[in-house]
Amino acid sequence: MVSRQLLEAVQATESVFFDFDGPICDVFSGIPASEVARNLVETMREFSHEVSKEMEGKDFMDALRLSPQGGERALRAVEERLIESELAAVKAAGEPTPGAVASLEAARTSGRTVAIVSNNSAECVQKYLAEHHLSSLVQEISGRPIYKPHLMKPAPYSLLRSSGLLGVAPERCTLVGDSVSDVEAAVAAGARSIGFANREGKDVSLADAGADAVIGSMDALAEALAKCPGR
Repeated sequence: MVSRQLLEAVQATESVFFDFDGPICDVFSGIPASEVARNLVETMREFSHEVSKEMEGKDFMDALRLSPQGGERALRAVEERLIESELAAVKAAGEPTPGAVASLEAARTSGRTVAIVSNNSAECVQKYLAEHHLSSLVQEISGRPIYKPHLMKPAPYSLLRSSGLLGVAPERCTLVGDSVSDVEAAVAAGARSIGFANREGKDVSLADAGADAVIGSMDALAEALAKCPGR
């Protein structure tokens, strides 16, 4: 069932931004994210034992955020190791999230522009879309700002970049994401957000963060887009 809040969000949207890991696919379904995080710690250990110790036990994105503390060479090495891991992960990631392809198709059919706005690297997004024959459905990809982890979501940088490239005002853009940081980034950018509650309890955290609507499946988004032609 399509909620009133979802329809209102979609009706006000000219450009749909999709987070990648979650709404489009489960990036680390084949290679555990914990393994990727350990790889980053090992890479940092070559440059700074102190920083590598601080990185231990954190998820790989938080580990990446800490990497500048090890210096420029460490940051670059950790970033490059992460891109390698992401490229391997998307190769093993499997099929898109149920409803993701239908949502991408519905967004384009409705006359809206589409971007992927992700904290994953643009390289891994491009690779996945190409391997699953989805590239034609996406007009822009704003991946992780390379060597600038401070600009990752929840910072608004990637959303504002996509907004500018597509020529659509931020308030007419809506980000579909499955994390609080996605919602926070949308709020900071002056955009709307649709929270994808793909795990138990996320509906509450996404709503509390300020999501304009929350969905439990990507099929709901596809249905809403089909009901609301773009302007």
